[in-house]
Amino acid sequence: MTSNLPDDPSAALQQNPHRISERREKSLELAIGREVRAQRKHQRMTVAELSEKTGISAGMLSKIENGATSPSLSTLQALAHALGVPILTLFQAYDEPRGVMHVKAGQGVEVSRTGTRAGHQYNLLGHIGSSAAGVVVEPYLITLSETSDIFPTFQHEGIELIYMLEGVLEYRHGESMFRLEPGDSLFFDADAPHGPEGLVQLPARYLSVISYPQTST
Repeated sequence: MTSNLPDDPSAALQQNPHRISERREKSLELAIGREVRAQRKHQRMTVAELSEKTGISAGMLSKIENGATSPSLSTLQALAHALGVPILTLFQAYDEPRGVMHVKAGQGVEVSRTGTRAGHQYNLLGHIGSSAAGVVVEPYLITLSETSDIFPTFQHEGIELIYMLEGVLEYRHGESMFRLEPGDSLFFDADAPHGPEGLVQLPARYLSVISYPQTST
């Protein structure tokens, strides 16, 4: 089976995993002020010019840029309009709490996920949704044994990554069949029928990381 990786994988991978993120503020007022100042300078606009465009006094703009005051929503709207950016841009330097979960070995919660088949043991290793990115990510440790069903027609929204840890499976995705051995991975559109069709060597264990759109509540 040949790899479906592009000829030049680096061309498709635009994110630099070693990039150091810009400093983010713990204080909302400081974050807004920092972003207002950055946007103003990017527009090559003086405080006096921004004051004229927004009707906000230069003194108040100075307080906002220095994080010395908490601007009202109407003030933020005026600033965003004058700077030509979405209002959410003014909050992007704020360091919101980042989602993180630590699951010790053997402590993943065993769950019955929608569509789970008999003998397919799912241990949930975490669950994080990002409202900013609009996605939910769920990592599972899946264990198959002699009592496990063969079920190659799972279908659900999103994308999925499988990484084999132990055992050997014949895994179907759509019309294609893949032999998965320890160290192999499979990354696919989960909307197509997929699942283990042949349990070649058991027990089999693999990581399954599923990402799907976050629905509004």
